[in-house]
Amino acid sequence: MTARILDGKSIAMTIRGEIQQAVTAFIAESGVQPCLAAILVGDDPGSQVYVRNKEIACEKAGMKSRLTRLPGSTSQSDLLALIAELNKDPSVHGILVQLPLPDQIDTRVILDAVSPSKDVDAFAPENVGLISQGRPRFLPCTPHGVMQILGRSGIDVIGKHCVVVGRSDIVGKPMAMMLAQKSGPLGKSNANATVTLVHSNTPDIATWTRQADILIVAIGKPRFITADMVSPGTVVIDVGINRDGDKIVGDVDYEGLQEVASAITPVPGGVGPLTIAMLLANTLAAAKQSKSTSH
Repeated sequence: MTARILDGKSIAMTIRGEIQQAVTAFIAESGVQPCLAAILVGDDPGSQVYVRNKEIACEKAGMKSRLTRLPGSTSQSDLLALIAELNKDPSVHGILVQLPLPDQIDTRVILDAVSPSKDVDAFAPENVGLISQGRPRFLPCTPHGVMQILGRSGIDVIGKHCVVVGRSDIVGKPMAMMLAQKSGPLGKSNANATVTLVHSNTPDIATWTRQADILIVAIGKPRFITADMVSPGTVVIDVGINRDGDKIVGDVDYEGLQEVASAITPVPGGVGPLTIAMLLANTLAAAKQSKSTSH
């Protein structure tokens, strides 16, 4: 068996085409152009690439993007003052603080300062709480991207045992919550899973990963999941992005798993492109919500 490759790039392009049409229709109807404001502190090369990609994606979708670049020496109070300004600006619909932030800044304090109605990353406690109750304002971009890949590839989640490896606030925890909901972004079949969440303190992770119908890996360790840790026919979604010398690799041993899995996402070209597509979807949703509350 050779695994089917789940092409995140082409799925992301389809979604971005849908968003572009929706943005055009929204602007025509409301006269409002959705706007994403990004903040980049310091000169982390990876962050610069991500922010540039987000700017280009906004432009292609017909949205406005604003980027504020701040030096790595920026104080926490200066960054909080900028966020307060953006929170008050009615022309800004989404605010994105690019992570990681420099050491002198408390990331949680900064993310908590973003208005929940403009928190297009869905990191704010209020938005996380709404996700847990199955009535999200926004869905977190990477887990939402995973749900889109599964749903649009014809892979149902309902009734399946989904094992999530990693418990980060950005991927692992929200992923587990979304899989267990009664309805997903693409309906009932895109949710209703039985979910196991394993992490660095779980003894013998392989015991659990071998039980998975769908395995979602976001543990931040290159090639952590090997072929012997996966049962034949499993669907494998690799969320990891790690630099290994001059190569970008995921959290699973892609070559080894191709002979075991029924379907697998590549790295790069799997989940990554979906993250930006879902950020655009959230920015459009924020603009629509802002328009409906201003009347």
